[in-house]
Amino acid sequence: MQDLNAITEIYNNAIINTTATFDTEPRSLEQQSAWFEDHSGKYKILVAEIENKVIGWASLSRWSDRCAYSDTAECSIYVEAGHRNRGIGGKLMDVLMNEAGESGLHTVLARIAEGNDASNHLCEAVGFRRIGTMKEVGRKFGKLLDVHLMQIIFE
Repeated sequence: MQDLNAITEIYNNAIINTTATFDTEPRSLEQQSAWFEDHSGKYKILVAEIENKVIGWASLSRWSDRCAYSDTAECSIYVEAGHRNRGIGGKLMDVLMNEAGESGLHTVLARIAEGNDASNHLCEAVGFRRIGTMKEVGRKFGKLLDVHLMQIIFE
């Protein structure tokens, strides 16, 4: 919980400036606190730090609240703007997928907005495969965007 302020700041920057999330309004600490509390057991939150400062985070979240999906999670990775393209997202992804496999998850899904080549690359580098495209499902910055669905299955 001590990292929640930094996690929220990084996420809010992504909301305002990117299509990495389809949230359109910055999140309050109260909203993020509820999100944080939903993460336990196999649904992890990890942070990347440099000199005790959080510069990125990753999470495994429930794909659905329906019991049959209990072995499926969705991953998210966000890196502070000034630290992108330095391998931090890749390191977070490696650790996150290791945690996913060790925690007993069977599959992890990722939703990636069109044009987000960095996220596509992060997922493909650890074995995700594109399983479909949802056409024009989100509107951000005045544009309808496709979302690519990617999946990795743990044996």
